[in-house]
Amino acid sequence: MNFLKSAVASAIAQGPPFPYTFGEKVEGHSSIWTLHNGTRREDGSNCSILSFDVAANKSRLALAKNALKKLRTMRHPGVIKILDTVETDSYIYIATERLVPLSWYIKLKSLSPETIKWGLYGIARTIKFINDEGSSIHGSLKVASIYTSESGEWKLGGFDVLSNVKDDEVIIYTYGSLVPDSGRYTPPELARNGWDAIKRSPHTAVDSYNFGTLIFEVFNGDFTGADQAGQTKGIPPSMHGSYKRLVNPSPKSRITVGAFLEQGRRSGSFFDSPLIKLTDGIDNLGVKSEEEREILLDDLDSVSDDFPEDFFKMKVLPELLKSVEFGGGGPKAFSIVMKISTKLSDEDFDAKVQPVVVRLFVNPDRAIRVCLLDNLPLMINRLPQKVVNDKMFPNIVSGFTDVAPLVREQTLKSVLVIIGKLSDRVINGELLKYLAKTANDEQPGIRTNTTIVLGKLAKNLGTSTRSKVLIAAFCRSLRDPFVHARNASLMALAATAEHFSDEDCATKILPAICPALIDKEKLIRDQAIKTMEVYMQKIRKAASNMPDTVLPPPETAQAAGPRMSTPQPSEASSWTGWAISSFTNKLSTAAGEIQPSSNDTASASVASPTPPSTRLAHVNSSASALHRQAVQSPPPPPLSRNSSTSAAEAYFKDPEPIDDGAAWGDMEDMNDDVDVWGEEPSGAVAPAPASKLAASKKSAASPSSFDDGSEPDFAGWLAAQSQKKIPGKSKPLPKGLTKSGGAAAKPATSKPVVAKKIDLKPKATDDDDGWGDGW
Repeated sequence: MNFLKSAVASAIAQGPPFPYTFGEKVEGHSSIWTLHNGTRREDGSNCSILSFDVAANKSRLALAKNALKKLRTMRHPGVIKILDTVETDSYIYIATERLVPLSWYIKLKSLSPETIKWGLYGIARTIKFINDEGSSIHGSLKVASIYTSESGEWKLGGFDVLSNVKDDEVIIYTYGSLVPDSGRYTPPELARNGWDAIKRSPHTAVDSYNFGTLIFEVFNGDFTGADQAGQTKGIPPSMHGSYKRLVNPSPKSRITVGAFLEQGRRSGSFFDSPLIKLTDGIDNLGVKSEEEREILLDDLDSVSDDFPEDFFKMKVLPELLKSVEFGGGGPKAFSIVMKISTKLSDEDFDAKVQPVVVRLFVNPDRAIRVCLLDNLPLMINRLPQKVVNDKMFPNIVSGFTDVAPLVREQTLKSVLVIIGKLSDRVINGELLKYLAKTANDEQPGIRTNTTIVLGKLAKNLGTSTRSKVLIAAFCRSLRDPFVHARNASLMALAATAEHFSDEDCATKILPAICPALIDKEKLIRDQAIKTMEVYMQKIRKAASNMPDTVLPPPETAQAAGPRMSTPQPSEASSWTGWAISSFTNKLSTAAGEIQPSSNDTASASVASPTPPSTRLAHVNSSASALHRQAVQSPPPPPLSRNSSTSAAEAYFKDPEPIDDGAAWGDMEDMNDDVDVWGEEPSGAVAPAPASKLAASKKSAASPSSFDDGSEPDFAGWLAAQSQKKIPGKSKPLPKGLTKSGGAAAKPATSKPVVAKKIDLKPKATDDDDGWGDGW
């Protein structure tokens, strides 16, 4: 092989330029030509190269030159396509489209009967053209002369002895016997009388007989000799009669290949098949009338899987794509495109189908848009994420706001198909905004499907927005008047329970589900019970892991000061247990006797076993601010201008030591003469002695409570509270005393206390992203 390649390269270097590179040799090719796979240097495209070595096959040089001449001049879709040729004294090269010998498929038996009939139909059309329009004889029709192109079509070659009967020099008469394996395929009359016998018979007789042997060979795998001609083994029954007339021993009794073709085209005959109809009309699909296009597309849609994939990929698919995009093929043509594309490789899909799909999403035709959305599941796995997210999705979302409900619904359903190809930013941003609109759609079916879509894509939502969006959407759907929308919401809540916190379940979701328990529809009531049970199980599990209480233990509460005790578990049987327990605890901790009045402080002090210092500390710690304000002693009242004034002044200037016990003992006598606030008793005309004034001052300074039997002066207390003594400043006189002597000051007027207005409106929560507002 290396020697052959080097020899070919050396020959090319010595001859004219040949812009093709030789590849590997194709084995199993029975011909005067050697077949190589090749590539075009300019663009690297595939091709095949037929090479003829003049030195090695000098006796058949005339056949090679005849083939080169006929291939250059013969133009027909059924003939192999010539790209370039080079002819020198040493070699002949013919560059063609990429070819594969048909014999490969025949030996492998990889062709279905329908594909074989389709191939024979193409060859029959080509032979008819050569015989009738070209007035020529092929003379070497057999499996070795036929190739398959990249589109799977059968292409005719082997033009070694192709001759026009009108020419002066007809090569077939002289060189017909030099064709390889000519003995097996030679008609009986030529085998007996030589190739000159062609002149005495119709010129179509040779090709008719060879077409008959070709039919036997493609259906059975091999043709060994003339004794097999006419045998119907493996041949479809509908073809038997016409096939036997092709191989009739009498050349004049044989039907032409053209006649065989016409018989096969009859309704119900062997060439009346969807695949053959397809090949006849696919090339001109864009210019056909609407009725003709519909008939052709119906035939395409009925194509079975055993038809040639290469033909659909290389011939049918490009024509259909052009028809959909420019020729009005419509949704039916695109559905066939999707059916064919399932058999394409990823590389072919990316090169042929993907660009057209992206462009079609810009097409405003609603029928095309719905067809695209319906077929998204067939192609989404082959579309790159960047293409879907950046190029397709911006055009898809226009369907959410379309006036046609069908477009909106199909767009909504497509979300579940493309969700895996969208970025988190798109999902939690633009997509959710459009879903919020469809959740409020006027069509109840679209609202229901929105709930279903949200439930299925819950796992794709961001954790920061998931619970807000889902709770808002599902709770709103629970109030939908459409029964199936409410049912979808309950089912979605049950399916997405894992995405909600325990607090949201207890405070937001369960309260929203409860009204559905008494829904007018039994379907909703039953589903509400099932959904409620899902959340109750979750709440029970969460509650079982919570502590019994978060309050501090009772010992800590007692140490802080007297307070009501917390009900104990044993007291939980009665709702009044905590109150009774608190009351008995107070009694058990109390010591000493109840004091009858504040004036008996001295006797209470003697009776109490508690030391005075401890008792005083307890009293001070338990007295309220109002109580302390009430028992503070006011300044001495103004004295009348009489003889007692000098005695009082002397007392305050130079007080004598006072015996505490004597002072407390004189309390009763003092009460009989002078009121503690300094006012004289009724009927008294003389002021109190200085000793009693001192005792009165002492008694007023006592921390004992004071009650004059009148209503509490809260207004005066509030005014006194606002005039507390400030360091460095003199304290104002108490209420009722004036500097002018004896006359009481005017009562202080206090403004009425206005009750503070409590705003019961709930505070606006700080919604992070505003999610939930649209729901």
